[in-house]
Amino acid sequence: MSDSAQALPDRVEEDKVLPIVVYALYLLGFTNGLTFLVGLIVAYLNRETAGPINASHYTFAIRTFWLSIWWFLIGLAVFLVGLPLSVLLIGIPMLIAGGVIMGAIGIFFVVRCIMGLVYLLKGEAYPRPRTWLI
Repeated sequence: MSDSAQALPDRVEEDKVLPIVVYALYLLGFTNGLTFLVGLIVAYLNRETAGPINASHYTFAIRTFWLSIWWFLIGLAVFLVGLPLSVLLIGIPMLIAGGVIMGAIGIFFVVRCIMGLVYLLKGEAYPRPRTWLI
C-alpha cells in the first residue's frame, strides 16, 4: 500500500446534534405548540446538505410531522362535526371517534420521535423513513 492510500472507516460518523434537536423540538412542542414548526424548519433546512444517516432522520421527522398534522386535522374535523350533532345525541359517536383519532395521533407522534431517537443514538439511518407506520 502506498502512503497516500488510507483505510476508510467502516462507518462514517455524522454529527447527531441537529437531528436530536429536531426530535427534542418535536417532543417539546406538546408543551407550547411552536417548537413543532421550528423542528420542521430545521429538518427542511438541513436535509439536503446532510449525510445519508442524518438525511434519513430528517426525512423521517418531516414525514412524521405531516402525517400527524393531516390525521390530527381529520380527527378534529370529525370531532367538530359531531359537536353540534351531539345535541341530538347522534353526534356522540363522532365526538368519541374524533377524540380517539386525535389521541392516537399524539401517541403515534411520540412513538415515532422516540424510535427515531433510538436509531439515531445507535448511529444508524432510519431504515424506512418514508413509511406510514413505525
